Amino acid sequence: MKRAILLGLALGGLLSSCTTQTESLTEAEQEEMKINVYQVFTRLFGNTNDTNKPWGTLEDNGVGKFNDFSDEALKAIKDLGITHVWYTGVLHHAMVTDYSVIGIPGDDPDVVKGRAGSPYSVKDYYNVNPDLAMDPGLRMEEFEALIERTHKHGMKVIIDIVPNHVARVYHSVTNPPGVEDFGASDDLSREYLKDNNFYYIPGQPFRVPEWRDGYQVLGGEDYSDADGYFNENPAKWTGNGSRSPQPDMNDWYEAVKINFGVNPEGKNDFDALPAGYGIEPFHVHHAYWIDKQVPDSWMKYRDIALYWLDKGVDGFRYDMAEMVPVEFWSYMNSSIKMIKPDAFLLAEIYQPHIYRDYIRKGKMDYLYDKVQLYDSLKAIMQGHGSTDAIVHIQNELADIEHHMLHFLENHDEQRIASPEFAGDARLGMPAMVVSATIGSSPTMLYFGQNVGEPGNEEPGFGAPSRTSIYDYIGVPYHQRWMNGGKFDGAALSDKERKLNEFYVTLLNFTKNSKALTGEYREIHSYNREHTQWYNDRIFSYVRWKGEERLIILANFDPDHSFGFELQLPEEIIATWNLKDGSYTLKDQLTDRSIELTVSEGSAETRIDIEPFQSFILQL
Repeated sequence: MKRAILLGLALGGLLSSCTTQTESLTEAEQEEMKINVYQVFTRLFGNTNDTNKPWGTLEDNGVGKFNDFSDEALKAIKDLGITHVWYTGVLHHAMVTDYSVIGIPGDDPDVVKGRAGSPYSVKDYYNVNPDLAMDPGLRMEEFEALIERTHKHGMKVIIDIVPNHVARVYHSVTNPPGVEDFGASDDLSREYLKDNNFYYIPGQPFRVPEWRDGYQVLGGEDYSDADGYFNENPAKWTGNGSRSPQPDMNDWYEAVKINFGVNPEGKNDFDALPAGYGIEPFHVHHAYWIDKQVPDSWMKYRDIALYWLDKGVDGFRYDMAEMVPVEFWSYMNSSIKMIKPDAFLLAEIYQPHIYRDYIRKGKMDYLYDKVQLYDSLKAIMQGHGSTDAIVHIQNELADIEHHMLHFLENHDEQRIASPEFAGDARLGMPAMVVSATIGSSPTMLYFGQNVGEPGNEEPGFGAPSRTSIYDYIGVPYHQRWMNGGKFDGAALSDKERKLNEFYVTLLNFTKNSKALTGEYREIHSYNREHTQWYNDRIFSYVRWKGEERLIILANFDPDHSFGFELQLPEEIIATWNLKDGSYTLKDQLTDRSIELTVSEGSAETRIDIEPFQSFILQL
């Protein structure tokens, strides 16, 4: 019944697609505004407890709640220049904490990472994490209220969907009528069947990994369920694809892999998209799948997405999207777009050679630009990379640059201020200017990045340099920004306050700049060849649209200032129709003004740039 209702909604969307798409054109203003995403680890955001005991319980270390995203908090997030909030860790995932009082006992710690659990080990797709609610029995109502508050503050809501795997302990206590759990109808005697939701290892029970390197579950706490045993017979394939009944401790042992209709030999048991479908719009993709017999797991995930759209969610971040066939994404995303054409769909993906397939065939809006821009910026920030690499990256991605989401931190990556990354949050300043202004694509800010959070806690599972997503902890620098719920940053140090002001200035400018939705040309190569003292610790480019013209440059060197005569190539002089004379360039980060001189086909401006400094010079 549920599936029939959702299919009816999707068909209704198909019949009215012309009207819906026309109506979406009234959002032309959004085409003039760059998207800025705020990724927030929901469990940690509002926690004011600073105990930070390793392996601490919820009672020891505290936990943030949906209600911590108060009007004051949401205003502070909006004031950062944010358009979309990605609430990470919202879905109900496996955790050790016991909620038996509402019918949800704690999960076996032998198959849970940390005490609070991994947000990417979802155990119930139809409800939210009880940790996050003031009243766990009303957790869905509290999240729905948060969606409404976020919308009231003019921002959109993104949550995760994890298609490749679910928790070993998957069991929903709140399935809508007619919806059954993953694996409920599987034939356990078969390693693989098209409509089985999981892969099995018949005749062999699951065995807990053999722990090494001094690791102990829950830090060695005497806990009755931490007994080295978990009942799963037959064993299922592990989340990262391990086919061993005893996965390694470095495998995704807490999760099991979903079967999307790909047999163990790698053959697909579903129809391929016809040749040329990469250029077809989403409603054509949707129509293609209507009469096809797709694997059961495809329908389950489609129903999950449509359920959350109905709750008011505006889009999804897809975990490890590349581990799932691109045809599934055509099916999934076209179903979503039929209901909500402006849904924000972001894929975590790390293989550049398949980027275009996942955008064109898979109908993704945005992909992580991790392997190319992020990795290059990280190397430059660490002092062993050259800004010359950025030229080649942007050239390679020119046809899809609008789809490449940029970031410097997220829950998987090391904090910039950690010794393992850069050791100084200021090194993120020039990188963030480049990340936020080099393309028309979205920019993402991870909570705490704006105040230089170093991620140096000893949380329990995992190691410092990344803010833990597995344990109950407080986030100290971020807590000073919260200032006990006032969200005025008054408890920040001068250094932290200045860093926050930089991010506020930068992101609010980028959000409202038309030029950043327009044309891009790098002038780095030209100046490397023609300008004395210009070097590969500097990067420069121009952006323009209509009457707004920008010259952007950044100094990645933490120790040296540079002075030179920055030059514009003849192509830019002609394109911008610059006549001989003097033009004022106003820096959008500092309000400082300098002069650009144009004479007899050349254009140059004197630049004196300090360590960590960037300029966004508007003509």
